[in-house]
Amino acid sequence: MKYDVIIIGAGPAGISASLYTKRGNLKTLVLYEDQSSLKKTDKIENYYGFQYGIGGQELYQTGIKQAKNIGVEVKKEEVIKVEIITNGFKVQTSKETYETKTIILATGNKKNKPKITGIEKFEGKGVSYCAICDGFFYRNRSVTVIGSGDYAIAETNDLINIAKDITILTNGERAPEFRADNVKIDTREIKEIRGESTVEEIEFEDGKKIETEGIFVAQGVAGSAEFAKKLGALTKEDKIVTNDKMETNIKGLYACGDCTGGLLQISKAVYEGTVAGLQVIKYCKK
Repeated sequence: MKYDVIIIGAGPAGISASLYTKRGNLKTLVLYEDQSSLKKTDKIENYYGFQYGIGGQELYQTGIKQAKNIGVEVKKEEVIKVEIITNGFKVQTSKETYETKTIILATGNKKNKPKITGIEKFEGKGVSYCAICDGFFYRNRSVTVIGSGDYAIAETNDLINIAKDITILTNGERAPEFRADNVKIDTREIKEIRGESTVEEIEFEDGKKIETEGIFVAQGVAGSAEFAKKLGALTKEDKIVTNDKMETNIKGLYACGDCTGGLLQISKAVYEGTVAGLQVIKYCKK
């Protein structure tokens, strides 16, 4: 299925963008995983138009209904991979594969970093958050992938033909249903990542250890920053770098809302979603 724009995220930024792209007569698809931080907010009293405030969950669901009411396709599907193709992008979810001319990243500021001793110490020294970006450096080596969901499986698939062998570490979570000749699965909880100048071993809570030359973190659901990095977009401290038109350095790729950093407020997300939507209309109609 082909679209003019796919918006990843159904919070204030993503939905605001969709309201404009749909009214701009663009074929619009919103994909979301239903993990918005807005849902966790009990009551919002600093947003225009609500005399007595409004609950975060109510505002979130109302926004999605508003988009659907004007004809925006909204699908609850986890996005696990985004690729650049001729004349646009390919977006793979846990259910389908879509093609689009443009993408707007609006999944908020997800923090998928597990709380494991040593993980920050070895970032860039054996710990990576992008198999497509860094897999090349681990040719014919033994590596591990931390995660248990579809995102972890997608990262593992990107490494299968590169690494000598791969161990998926679920860190206490249920083992995924995945089989490959050079892939093992270990469900033990991780205690610490160790090494000298680079990653060398992982210790589990039971005191046992395994050796590894590289660790790829793919816990939970991929966020905007992960997708941006995989596409080659500039990021700074896990925030996506954009200009005042919400454009990234990748042609046809836009970002808005909390994933761009700055003021983490609904009003800012709505504004940036509006700008992104209007700019995508201009881009598609050139």
